[in-house]
Amino acid sequence: MKVILKQDVKGLGKKGELVNASDGYARNFLLPKNLAVEADAQNVTEMKNAEASKQFKYDTEKAAAEAQAKKLDGKTFTLTAKAGAGGKLFGSITAKDIALKIRTDTSINVDKRKVSVGDIKAFGTYNATVKLFQGVEAEIKVQVTEA
Repeated sequence: MKVILKQDVKGLGKKGELVNASDGYARNFLLPKNLAVEADAQNVTEMKNAEASKQFKYDTEKAAAEAQAKKLDGKTFTLTAKAGAGGKLFGSITAKDIALKIRTDTSINVDKRKVSVGDIKAFGTYNATVKLFQGVEAEIKVQVTEA
């Protein structure tokens, strides 16, 4: 019997998959416990529509991230900080500071965990990578100047 899984079932398949299960297993276990539905025409159509919707959402989010990456790529963001003798900063410039600067300058909302940069503890220009989506990254420069 062909069934569409509503949840992951160990040894059978993942949620949303169309699988072939034995008649007894499907009627006595999967269907009563609401782990699967019978694969009739209506349920198969709904499954395909759900997959198409999911793919469309993924494609639109990726396109938006690529547009944001074009805006950010190669751009230089200038941050100011106080420093002691020899140009050594009091503290350091963090990914949180960079994400906030990107948000204020370009109105692109970037999560601080998606900004990868080394330790910035002195004045100068540093390279950073911003991950906007799966497989979509932008290379930016961070310039640290004296306040």
